[in-house]
Amino acid sequence: MNIRSRSMGESTKSINIQRIETYVLRYPLSTPVQTSFGLMLDRPMVLVCVTNIDGQQGWGEIWCNFPSVGAEHRKRLADNILAPLVIGKPFHKPQDLYHYLTNSVEILTIQCAEPGPFAQAIAGIDLAVWDLAARLDEQPLWKFMGGESPLIKVYASGLNPTNPERLAAEKYEQGYRAFKLKIGFGEQKDGDNLNNLRNTLGGEVDLMADANQNWNLTEAKRMAKFLEPFQLRWLEEPMKVTTPLSHWKELADSTHIPLAGGENMLGTEQFEQAIDAVYLKVIQPDIAKWGGFSDCLPIAHRIRQSKALYCPHYLGGGSVYSVRLIYWRRSVVMECWKLMPTKTHYVRNYVVH
Repeated sequence: MNIRSRSMGESTKSINIQRIETYVLRYPLSTPVQTSFGLMLDRPMVLVCVTNIDGQQGWGEIWCNFPSVGAEHRKRLADNILAPLVIGKPFHKPQDLYHYLTNSVEILTIQCAEPGPFAQAIAGIDLAVWDLAARLDEQPLWKFMGGESPLIKVYASGLNPTNPERLAAEKYEQGYRAFKLKIGFGEQKDGDNLNNLRNTLGGEVDLMADANQNWNLTEAKRMAKFLEPFQLRWLEEPMKVTTPLSHWKELADSTHIPLAGGENMLGTEQFEQAIDAVYLKVIQPDIAKWGGFSDCLPIAHRIRQSKALYCPHYLGGGSVYSVRLIYWRRSVVMECWKLMPTKTHYVRNYVVH
């Protein structure tokens, strides 16, 4: 990677936001997204547009999948609480604005017990400001961050537990060679689905499974043993992110399947603990859920320096933002993967076109 003459995130022009606008979009789903903890009946999306003093704009997105009313709430946090704090205030680089926002509402997030929604709204604004900074510098965002190539390895995600092999076959024909199934629906159903996927796709493709935090330690150890014959690339979120570290280590020691997680971690300390404890072999920050680029970039760098696989997570409208997080050169022992939702996202497609 070439050494930049300016510090990371620093543009040639100043950042002075004059307007922040947010937009809530929803698209009803004919086939709901099924998880072990509930259904998604529509696909929500909260877009953020920041306008600089010179008229240049940047776009970001706020995570808002759950609860079902979450999109409108996060929009109001961005509009009424966060935007007034930074409008008209100059910043040297995106990280400065991000940390100013985070520090300004720290007590408020504790007082109202809403660290998640505030973190998500701040992350969305941060993504937009990074996009703005790259535009001010007249570069694509991946190159502004020091990237050497816009190409990245991807996998097909969001395979529902009802006849997943049908959609997987379609995606296979489109060129996908890695697939992630939602599990946590009972041993029989999970096993049947994985068998059907293997029979349909063959033994050469990568299969991953996501339990969405569904099990306790005893259940996770039993299911991990049950899942081992399917040769999974990883088992994602088998237990709650709040599960004691000792339980995670015990589970990791009990199975050959690499454990994955990170999308529900909140704060640098949680990620540092996971990296240092080495119980996760795949770590998945979600830049629209916490941290934006400003806090997730250092975390991603730490992951790449460890022996873990860095695999940015995002399930929303603008998954392009997660892709842009990949800007370090691949090495012999480390890869970068990015999930791509398998369902057609009509809201995202409408915005893009």
